[in-house]
Amino acid sequence: MRVDDIRGQLRRRGVSGISALRKPELVKTLARTLRAEGRAGGAARRSTGPAGRAPAKKAAIKQATIKKAATKKAATKKATSARKSASARAKAAPAPARKAAPARKATPAAARRSTATRAKAAPAKAGARAKAAPAKAGARAKAAPAKAAAAAGTTGTRTGRSSARSVRSSQVISSPADRPERPGRSLVTSNHEVIQNWARARGARPATIAGTEREGRPGVLTFEIPGYRESSRVQVISWDDWFRTFDLRRLNLIYQEQLRDGRQSNFFRTESPDREDA
Repeated sequence: MRVDDIRGQLRRRGVSGISALRKPELVKTLARTLRAEGRAGGAARRSTGPAGRAPAKKAAIKQATIKKAATKKAATKKATSARKSASARAKAAPAPARKAAPARKATPAAARRSTATRAKAAPAKAGARAKAAPAKAGARAKAAPAKAAAAAGTTGTRTGRSSARSVRSSQVISSPADRPERPGRSLVTSNHEVIQNWARARGARPATIAGTEREGRPGVLTFEIPGYRESSRVQVISWDDWFRTFDLRRLNLIYQEQLRDGRQSNFFRTESPDREDA
């Protein structure tokens, strides 16, 4: 098994703190985990009687518990019914008549004060609504770019029905603050800032392959890196066109920061999780 496959097995079993372990330590950890699972499974099988039936003593205890619960439920139901009957009888009994207190007549001075208070409050409420309207509009205007940025590729990776195995085994980089676990690690991202930082560190420019255009937009996406995979078919385009196509096709960028010996790596390729030939 590869190191990434062993780590995947351990993560699915809830084992943490394995990022820095080498292959021998990972193999020992997986072996211990599998042995523990085997022991747990054997204990579960020994807890039942012949042919999977519970021992007679446990069955008797279970039956007694069920009977006790049924008796308690019946008693509770009877008590609830009695309370409801008492409440119904209390509601049906005629309530003693109460003498209504005479209503107070509002004096002319009080009526004038009430009218003046309402007249003063009306402009204040109108002013508050007028002030609140621009604030709400400003909040919506600020929220719009944030939503657009989220839709424009600020996540770490995209998945679909045909996600390549290399995507599942690569370390997800969601922001520029994320760092590779080790030199030579395969990475995957769809974050625009991460991609631009990687390209600028290598003097790379966004590009496409001439002749692969479709419906007025770039076709195959690539980078022009000085001294690396140079070709006359590589055509430089703007970052806006590059990312527009990247997001429209829901692509991921699989890449490396460093080789295993610590030198800078220029390896990259794009991947679509929605295509059979991803």
